[in-house]
Order: sequence, then structure tokens, then C-alpha cells
Amino acid sequence: MKNEKQNIDISRPADGFAGLKQNFSADFMSGFFIFLLALPLSLGISKASEFPAIMGLITAMIGGLVVSWFAGSRLTIKGPAAGLIVIVAGAVAEFGKGDALFGWRLALGAIFVASILQILFGLIRLGSLVDFFPLSAIHGMLTAIGIIIISKQVHQIFGVIPKDSLGHVFSEPLDLIRAIPKSLIYADQKSLIIGVVSLLIVFLWPLVKQPILKKIPSPILVLSIAIPLSQFIHLDPKFLIHFGADLMHTLKINIQFGGMSEMGVFIKYVVMFALVGSLESLLTVKAVDAMDPYRRKSNANMDLIAVGAGNMISAVLGGLPMISEVARSSANVNNGAKTRFANFWHGAFMFLFLLFDLKFSDLIPQGALAALLIGVGVKLASPKEFGRMAKIGPEQLVVFITTIIATLFTDLLFGILAGIVVKIILQTILGAPLKTAFKLDYEQKGNVLFVKKAAVFSNWLKLNKIIADFNQKRSYKLDFSQCRIVDHTVQENLHHLIREFENAGGLLEVTGVEDMKYTSKSKHHMSTRYRSRKTVIPQ
Repeated sequence: MKNEKQNIDISRPADGFAGLKQNFSADFMSGFFIFLLALPLSLGISKASEFPAIMGLITAMIGGLVVSWFAGSRLTIKGPAAGLIVIVAGAVAEFGKGDALFGWRLALGAIFVASILQILFGLIRLGSLVDFFPLSAIHGMLTAIGIIIISKQVHQIFGVIPKDSLGHVFSEPLDLIRAIPKSLIYADQKSLIIGVVSLLIVFLWPLVKQPILKKIPSPILVLSIAIPLSQFIHLDPKFLIHFGADLMHTLKINIQFGGMSEMGVFIKYVVMFALVGSLESLLTVKAVDAMDPYRRKSNANMDLIAVGAGNMISAVLGGLPMISEVARSSANVNNGAKTRFANFWHGAFMFLFLLFDLKFSDLIPQGALAALLIGVGVKLASPKEFGRMAKIGPEQLVVFITTIIATLFTDLLFGILAGIVVKIILQTILGAPLKTAFKLDYEQKGNVLFVKKAAVFSNWLKLNKIIADFNQKRSYKLDFSQCRIVDHTVQENLHHLIREFENAGGLLEVTGVEDMKYTSKSKHHMSTRYRSRKTVIPQ
């Protein structure tokens, strides 16, 4: 194990300017590829968020050129996220009251204050914040976001603005879903052609097996076909993206804080931007660390600070909130990126595009970008996710569905809170004493940590803090034989920690769960384990 670890350390890419020189070719090429992937997605996300389209590119540019220098993660790509579309568009609508341009500037004020919170999260070491929330609730939130994205973008495919009988534009997801049949009836035929062709590319291109063809990003293929097709069929210019200004005229202070006059609404969006943005970013960092072939561990707290600082700059200039974005980050790893400079080059290419090729964007059909976002929405709200939750355990499925329904009927903040409440109720039913919901009962004897009564998502932060003080090059044992319940979130997090200890040359052994019952009939290895109330637990 030690020899393996030493070999890994030796082969790890250098960081800083040494890493720039050592890995220039790999990072430069990956950065260019990610730029091609990010260009249409950033445009689409900005348009769907009711921001000026150019702001998506400016956000990606800042995320690469600026944030990459002090980010805590090496391989993540910073930029606008589809997962925040719902919040951003909601803020624009509530602040603007029908005036999108005014709402955009007021939404920037909420993004700026939220970015200060993100920096504070990092400074007080809340990088483990993501571990507090039950994973089933987080996945429910992301699925709900996917459904909302689809419900909004499908009308863009049709080229129709959905309205009620009084002419009011629909904004709520359930209203948008109910309006789909009517929008289809009144669809613009040319916009529909562009949208359907783009959707076919989005969903069929990943099935291509030819290695060389697979290297072409589907978003670039969509634009390569949709742009000439729209010219050939003479698509109405109102269905094309219009920037209206170049980079030099756009880079100015656009932020306003007038939204504070409605303090309740302002605080709601500040909390949602800070909370959901941080959660999504931290989840991506965690996922990308698992994909890193060099097994490097990111500094989650530093990454939160970096993202928060990037969001401050972005908000002042009029940009969207950025996160460590999962699809672009995964592509970055798969394309052989070695260091943070892949993110830098992605931002540099975005800057050059904004300087020289902006007019190209005025040719992009809105339906093509809508198709790309529907593809993102389908990935977030994949039907497979329901089956996966059911396989892990019925209680996970209940929390997952509760979060989705509550989000669709209210908002993201209430949705995830509803999921947390239901999770606490279910774990209490399974045997977790209420007094241990937020308090860990434990005893440490040498290198053995005895966890008592309950190990659940809501007391995980304490358990994680204790384990963080362990020397990962040594051996430790976690004994759960005195526990009534060890939930899914705890087991998932322990799985990652066990691997971290292995990579460092140590050992984290988990015992005392072998005789516990599964909540899942499939006996999934991450299923919640519990002991019936009749079981006598040794003290």
C-alpha cells in the first residue's frame, strides 16, 4: 500500500506554474474542448434564466480566467449551471414584476450577497455542508430542477409563450406542464423543426460508438446543424439569439440593490443562491475527486471561497451565479486534463470568442439551445433515478418523491426542507431516538470509535469531524454494534472515507452493521441498516 501511494505521489502533476509548463498540451486541449461544450450551454442557461444571453459567456470567462487560480479543486470547471436556472429566473420574475431587464439587475444584488455567504461558508469550514443533507433529498431537489427545466424549455421548442386566458404568462412548473398540449397545437412549424432535429442529435449522438465521432461534443454538433438549417428554412429572426452588445460595451457595473426593499423576497433568494449553489458545487467537487486518476483530494472550503469570490465579480458585471459544474468537469477529466489550467484555458477561449466571434451567436436558434437544456433536464430527472432510490430503500424513495412534489408545488428551499423533515420522521420510526437527531452519542477507546444509538445524516457532521482528526496513514475501527440505525447518507459518506484512508496508506474498518436489517429488499450495500426495537443492544 505504501509503495502504491509513493508511486501515485511521484506521478501526480505539479501545481502552479510548474504544472502549467509540465501539462500545457493536455490542459490546453481539454480547455478548448470544454470551451466548445460550454459555449452553447452557457448561452442556453443564461437565456433560460432571463439574463442577457452574453452574461452566460461572461460568467464562464470569469470562472476560468479568474477563479481557476485559487480554486480548491484542480479539475472542476467553473461556470453557469442549469441547476440554478429555476432560482435565477424566479428572482428575475419576482423582482422585475414583468420587466426582465429591471429584474435582472435586482437579482444581481441577491447573488452578490449570497456570494458573501459562500465565502463565509468556506472561511468557517463548512465545506462538509453537503454531508448534512440527506442524499435522497438532494437527488429529489435535482430531479425537481430537471422537471422544471424541461417544463420551461419545451415551449421554446414550440416557439410559443404559454399564457392563460387573461394573457398572463405561465411561470409555475405545473402550469407549464399543463400548457404543453396547447403550445404544441399553436407551435411555430419552423421552430419545431429546429427543436426536433436538435433533440434527436442530443439524445441519439451519445449512442454513436465510433471513437473519433464520439469526440465531437453533441452541443457543437447541434449548433453546426441547427444554424445552417435555420438559414435554409428562413426561421423568423425572433426565434434567434440576439446579444445586442459586444464585450467592451457589456463589461460594466450592472448590479443594483433595490431588491432589498422587499426584504422577505430578497432574503429568500439570497439563501437559495447560497445554499443550492454551494450544495451543487460541493457535490461536483466530491464526484470529480472520485474520478481523478491521481486520487488528489480537493480543499472543499477553499473551493467555496473561490466560487464565492467569482460570484461577487460576476454579479457586479451582470453575470450568472457560477458553480463547479458537473457535466463540464466530468468531460474535463475524461479529456485528460491534469491541472487547474484546463479551467483557465476554457475561460481564455471564452474571452477570445467574446472579443472576435460574437456575431456568430446572433445566428443561433433558441430552439437549439432549448433542446440542449432539455437534454440536461432529462439527465437530472432521469426515470432511472426513481428505480435507484427504490433499490436503496423504500424510505429513500419516500424522501425523494416528497422533495420533488414539495418543490414543484412551492420552491426549492421548501422542497428540501420537506425532504429533511420526512427523513427525520422516517429514521425515528426505524429506531433513531429524537434526542440523537442532531447529537452524536459516542465513545472512543484508543483507535476504536464506538458510535451509539444512531448514526444518521443529521449527526453526521460530528462523526465526520471526529474522523477528520484521525491520521489517515494509520488504522482505525468504527463500531456500530450499539446503534439502532445507520442511514444511507452515513454509509455513502463512510464509503468515500474508507477509500481516502486506503489511498493514504491507512485503514478505516467498519464493524457492527453485519447483523443489522436492510430497509431494501435488494439488500443494496448502501441501504439503511437498522435493528428492531426488540433487539437487545450491548452497552
